[in-house]
Amino acid sequence: MKTEPISTPYDWLDRNLASIHKANWYRSTQTITSKAGTIATIDGCEMLMFASNNYLGLASDRRLIEAAMSATQMYGTGSTGSRLVTGHLALHEQLEQAIADLKNTEAALVFSSGYLANLGAISAIVGARDLVLGDAYNHSCLKKGSLLSGAKAINYLHLDIADLAAKLQENRAKYRRCLITTDSVFSMDGDLAPLQEIMDLADRYDCMVLVDEAHGTGVFGDRGGGLTNAVGIEQELIQVGTLSKALGSLGGYVAGSAKLIDYLRNRAATWIYTTALSPADTAAAIAAINLVTTEPERRQQLWQNVEFLKQGLQDLGIQAIACDSPIMAIEFGDIELTMQIAQHLRHNGIFAPAIRPPTVPTARIRLTLMATHTTSQIQTLLQCLASV
Repeated sequence: MKTEPISTPYDWLDRNLASIHKANWYRSTQTITSKAGTIATIDGCEMLMFASNNYLGLASDRRLIEAAMSATQMYGTGSTGSRLVTGHLALHEQLEQAIADLKNTEAALVFSSGYLANLGAISAIVGARDLVLGDAYNHSCLKKGSLLSGAKAINYLHLDIADLAAKLQENRAKYRRCLITTDSVFSMDGDLAPLQEIMDLADRYDCMVLVDEAHGTGVFGDRGGGLTNAVGIEQELIQVGTLSKALGSLGGYVAGSAKLIDYLRNRAATWIYTTALSPADTAAAIAAINLVTTEPERRQQLWQNVEFLKQGLQDLGIQAIACDSPIMAIEFGDIELTMQIAQHLRHNGIFAPAIRPPTVPTARIRLTLMATHTTSQIQTLLQCLASV
């Protein structure tokens, strides 16, 4: 007698996983067993790393490691509670002052991740009677924060100031407050937001602006203050970012006016109800900001590497989406082809995985550069791309 399979409330998992596999959307992790750098040991194989957000090579810098160790010896491994209860350390105050100085703002607030910073800030700033207009290619945390807030969330076409203006003209008067959100450097394409044009529109329509500098902090500007610093934005705005990319640590921040930061301390749920950033991460971030501001040669070397790769791609006739940042993405469109190219790179000792839908609209190989990459390493990448 045939026995019917027993149905459970979790049967949907099998169906959904099968759909993910069928669409070539399935993802899995690769295990790294080496220190962060231009050479990584991944699943037991040594490879050149061209996928890391460690733009300045600080994640393995001896001074950050020593700062983290020293803070752990002094404070222990954990901060033990939320900032409003037992987790507020003198280190947190030092880091927030360092961020405010770097971003040229009155104050800053440190969160346990950049994702939490955006969720908390956006959902605290706007609500059900308000409007959020965001670039269509904004990072997930900007989009999720807008949805979490309960505000009316509308996307404008990527980098399209005319479309943003049209949507403001059509919708602004219907809502109490309006917040425009954008990445400064778009993480999957590497292109740059037209920040000054956005700020000018915000002035015209009485809007707040939130700029996510996750991939701009430490990379752009004469002191590493980000794209807002490089462009010379003078109007008031809300700056959000992370400590986990160019700064080589972990955590996120919001920087802005003293009133804004005071308000977020009382209304940002992802700050109020989350255990504070660990002493080690906090101390490492402080050390990183010090190096960013005192060692401009790191940033200069990074931009030399960007120019070298840009010229090399042009010589090969390879068109990246943008070449304005350390992120250069090469679109291939077809998911299966892109995965084959990523595998070809991997077989030749280069780690630059395929980025696929639903993360991005079209499949691509996303290349990222570090200040610590050598010319020889970049040449190896170019030779491998030429053989595709």
